[in-house]
Amino acid sequence: MQDNPRAYDPVVFDSRHIRTFHEVVRARSYSKAAQALGYTQPAITQQMKALERAVGTPLCTRVGRRLRLTEAGETLARHTENILGSMSVAREQMAAIARLHTGRVRVCAFPSANATLVPEAMALLAVEHPGIRVELLEDEPPDSLRRVVQGESDLTLAFTYPGMREEVPEDLVEVPLLEDELTVLLPGGHPLAERHEVELADLAEERWIAGCLRCRTNFLHECAQLGFTPDIVFTTDDNLAVQSLVAQGLGVAMMPGLALSFLRHDKVSGRPLSPASRRQVSAYVLREHLRIPATARLLKALASVAWRRRADLAG
Repeated sequence: MQDNPRAYDPVVFDSRHIRTFHEVVRARSYSKAAQALGYTQPAITQQMKALERAVGTPLCTRVGRRLRLTEAGETLARHTENILGSMSVAREQMAAIARLHTGRVRVCAFPSANATLVPEAMALLAVEHPGIRVELLEDEPPDSLRRVVQGESDLTLAFTYPGMREEVPEDLVEVPLLEDELTVLLPGGHPLAERHEVELADLAEERWIAGCLRCRTNFLHECAQLGFTPDIVFTTDDNLAVQSLVAQGLGVAMMPGLALSFLRHDKVSGRPLSPASRRQVSAYVLREHLRIPATARLLKALASVAWRRRADLAG
């Protein structure tokens, strides 16, 4: 004997039929349900029959002039109010997201951006749209780009150096934000700290503290172009640790300008390089996410913060 495959089919409800059934149960009458919902009585009858076909069993019977629920009808009736309530809550939440009253954006950024650009953008966002919640993740490119493609974040901030730009996944849209100028950190009392700008070649004999892998690769490339190999004595991804090592006179370091925004050591001086060296900072987002209001608003806030920083540097 073969099993009936339809016996294992999941029941799929039409929300209109559930709403009609709920009103029929409340009114105990097709005609009164029709009046309450603004339908004709034949329309109510058709929807009830469609719902019974979906569940595969009668939901009510007529006893004289009164409707009586079957066991299946009683069971469904116990759930309809919760079903309709959940649907109402879902509609309200979707409408709130569309109106930007709420929403969630997962942002992945590299450390110095998470300490500067992202908090400033969140502050702007909170003024106009306090219901939007931002979750912060931290990662370096290219891993941070993969997080967006894989759905682990909604928006990422990443940087590229000249000549080190990898292939950007075709699903992503790049929004350039700013060029971040590189600086050299010198310990207090260093002879070159008196200069307004520092040439990298003048530091060829120094001991160096190097940062993240991508920054370190760019640093080695720039030194190679000038004909020397730097003596790297420490490596760390922690920007504050780099500053502490420099403050203790253990070496000098090349750092992005964004990191100087939270320079806390009074024994450390930051000086721009001559000629200038920069990295490009951009936001990356899936093309379809540009239509999500919360993500689009955060992207706009990031662009405003970047514009203000560019204006400050130009002034």
